[in-house]
Order: sequence, then C-alpha cells, then structure tokens
Amino acid sequence: MNDDDRRPGPRCLVTGATGYIGGRLVPELLEAGHRVRCLARSPAKLRDYPWAGDAEVVRGDVTDAGSVAEALRGIDVAYYLVHALGTGHDFEETDRKAARIFGEQARAAGVSRIVYLGGLTPAGVPEEHLSPHLRSRAEVGRILLESGVPTTVLRAAVIIGSGSASFEMLRYLAERLPVMVTPRWVRTRIQPIGVRDVLRTLVGSARMPTEVNRAFDIGGPEVLTYLEMMQRYAAVAGLPRRLILPVPVLTPGLSSHWVGLVTPVPASIARPLTESLRHEVVCHEHDIVRYVPDLPGRPIGFDEAVSLALQRVRDAQVTTRWSSASVPGAPSDPLPTDPDWAGGSLYTDQREQAVDAPPGALWRVIEGIGGENGWYSFPPAWALRGRLDRLVGGVGLRRGRRDAARLRVGDSLDFWRVEEIEPGRLLRLRAEMRLPGLAWLEMYAEPGAKGRSRYRQRALFHPHGLLGHAYWWSISPFHAVVFGGMARNIAKAAVEADVPSGTRRPAVPSH
Repeated sequence: MNDDDRRPGPRCLVTGATGYIGGRLVPELLEAGHRVRCLARSPAKLRDYPWAGDAEVVRGDVTDAGSVAEALRGIDVAYYLVHALGTGHDFEETDRKAARIFGEQARAAGVSRIVYLGGLTPAGVPEEHLSPHLRSRAEVGRILLESGVPTTVLRAAVIIGSGSASFEMLRYLAERLPVMVTPRWVRTRIQPIGVRDVLRTLVGSARMPTEVNRAFDIGGPEVLTYLEMMQRYAAVAGLPRRLILPVPVLTPGLSSHWVGLVTPVPASIARPLTESLRHEVVCHEHDIVRYVPDLPGRPIGFDEAVSLALQRVRDAQVTTRWSSASVPGAPSDPLPTDPDWAGGSLYTDQREQAVDAPPGALWRVIEGIGGENGWYSFPPAWALRGRLDRLVGGVGLRRGRRDAARLRVGDSLDFWRVEEIEPGRLLRLRAEMRLPGLAWLEMYAEPGAKGRSRYRQRALFHPHGLLGHAYWWSISPFHAVVFGGMARNIAKAAVEADVPSGTRRPAVPSH
C-alpha cells in the first residue's frame, strides 16, 4: 500500500442525494474512503437512509447561490446530479440558471473537480433537433465545462438497475404486454449501461488529473434496439417471447401516454424518456477507461444487469427508485401545525378504532400499507382515483412501494409520499396526486388498555380556492366508506397478524 492509498479520500459534495443515482452514490463514495456532504432541499428525507450517520447533510437549493456557496465550502469534488425536468415549460431555463450558479460558486470555493452525469446525445444531430430533455442535459454539461473548474461530464443512455425509470418502463412493458403495438422508436439502437458501472465510473472520476476537462461517453458492452431489449428482458425473466408490432403513427406524446397506461412511470416522466429514443444513442468513444479502468467482467452485459436488477426487486432490496425524488409540481409544504394555517380552512376527517392486538401488530399493518397490500378499504374507489389521476398527468397508484415491509421518510407510496415516520407510532403521508389543495393522511398506533392498542387516523385537506372547497364537499359523502372502512379493516388486519411468533406478515383483508 502506498502513501496515496493511505491518504483520506477527497471531501465530496453530492447534490441530488434524494434521487435515484445520488442516493446510491453516497454509500459508494463512503465505501471508497471519501468524506461526503449532501445538499438537499429537505434534509429530513435522508434521515432514515442507512448511511445517514456517516455523511454530513446540509439544507440548500442549487438555484440559491448562497446555500450553494455554503455547501461547497471546503469541498474537493462536487457531484452535480440534479435537473429540473418536468417542473414546467421553463425547465430548461431553470437547469441553465442552476448550472451557472453551481459552476460559479464551485470556482469561487476552489473546488478541484465537478462531476456531472448527463445524457448520451446522438452524433451528427443538431442540438436544436434534440428532445428538450437531451438538449438541456447537453447544455448543462457545456456550462459546467466552461465554468473554470475542471469538469468530468459522463454521458449515459439507458441505465439498467432496480428502480430506475428506464428499467421500470422496460420491465412493465415486457411483463404486462405479451402482444404489443409499439412506436417506431423501438427499432432505435441504444447502448444501455448497468447502474453498477455508472456508480463505479462516478466514484472513479473523483481522482482524475486536474488537466482533464471533457465529456466521456459511457455504456455497456452491447448495442441493442429497444425491441431487442424487451425480448432479452423477457428471456431473462423467464417469460414467453413477446410479439411486438412497431407502427409509425404513435407520436412522442401518444407514446408517453401509452407508456403511462401500462407502466408506473407517469406520462410527465415517460415523455422525455421516449422522446430521447427518437435518435440513436450509441457511444462513440471509450476514453473513460484511461482514467477509470475497466475491471474484469466490467462493464457488465445487458442480461446480467437485468438479472441483478430483478434479483434486487425479488429480494426487496431496492435502495432507491426513480420516484425517490419528489414528483415535479407535487406539493412539498409540511403539515401545518396551526389549524388556521395561512388564514385558511383545514378540513379534517378523524377516525379511531379499538384494536384487540398489541401496538406492534398494529404498527406492522400501518407500515405495510399500500403497494401490493392495498389501502384496506373499497379497492374500486382507490383504483378509480388512481386512474383519474393518471388521466390528468398525475402519478396514479402504480408507483407502489420501494420495500414491501419498511418505509423511510421520503419514500414514494403509490400516490403519496412519506413525510414523517415515528417507528411504532406515527406514519404521515403527503398526497402527490393532482388536487386543488394540499392533503395528508396520518395513521397512529397507540397503546390501549391491557396490552391492546388503539388505531387513530386523520385525513387533512387544505383547499386552494373555491375549487378546493368544492372538491372536499363533493367527496365528503364517501368518507365513511373509504376512511371508515380503512380504520376498521386495518384494525381487523392487526388482529389477524397477532400470532405468537409475531413474524407473520399481515394478510390483505377481504373487502
């Protein structure tokens, strides 16, 4: 071991640590001996990550120069893993502004390297002909390269890993449609890359020589069409061969809605993904190997990447998902503690239920809610609400859960997000469906008499304008069925789960 090996790693700042790649990069950097600071708009979302106690977390936003400057103080390597995709028609301007701020503040702070993960752009295609998504990614990379700070821009196409948006889209299309009529972009050639190789390259980029200031294409060892990727996925997953019929009439907009109907990925995210597949995205160089050498058997092939991702899904070991980051446009205000918050109304629906089971059994049911276990009341109503949400561009119910048994702050849960969790006592969810207001759902497990427990449930709604008030009163007649049934069925499921071993998972109640 030489002196360089014994020297502590550089101090790294990771932006986007609540996102899919950022949340996986932090533990990889820590494992490599680096010191890590995370910049997050909502630091509480990182509280329950396994590595939270080993990394410093600071509050800030990449569009706020002051918070960026503070976060970059004393930093050697800054990872830029954020983008404003889907935040509105002006997302390109937001990306542009944030990148300029980050580059300027990194230069002022004496940062030795910026590392940015962008998108692989097709060769020979004028930038104005690219999708807005790819065009913005390319512009951000260019701004950072011109910042005066040595920058590594890594350009990847489709990333294959458990929980990635690209993998979820591929997975659900292949699994749910044995016969499908598809857009013509399924014949586009793509060079996918496994998420493990993306993370390995990101970590290795921290130690590049100071004279390196350029972009690198990164990809796996194979070039495939999307059609071939679906067929290869089916083979790895043990599914029959899929019958796929490409047609030329599906526009990117129609394609995104088609993807949104079949997969958990909403149209707002599916559209930029599908638009990016209009052009061939294949690596044109492999120069990154000069600085981050390939290991034996790396980069891994497509089939192995799919197999590893599927194993993670089956073992419930998906550490981050595409939905780990907040949905663009979704409410983010914390639950108001004052009933007269902002001088407006705060409607509530409260239910309580005595439970003939200990608090631990009740809590297991509460923490296991959603996803495959459902919502314990009137499934057709929940399904209809999810479909209506998808129709108006929302996330619907298909996001499911990251883990079948455990939740942490920031997790997406169907069309909710975990805002607060006090293990054994409280689960608070914030609605991310399209609503004329802000909504929360709280579930409590409280001790009762003689070792039993009490379930307490509270739904809250802060309306926006007259439409919000009308919405609440229009659905209030159904609360007894939906919320009342939920309280009764959760109590029933807790009793059924209260077995001597205390290990059996709660059964989904009959409705």
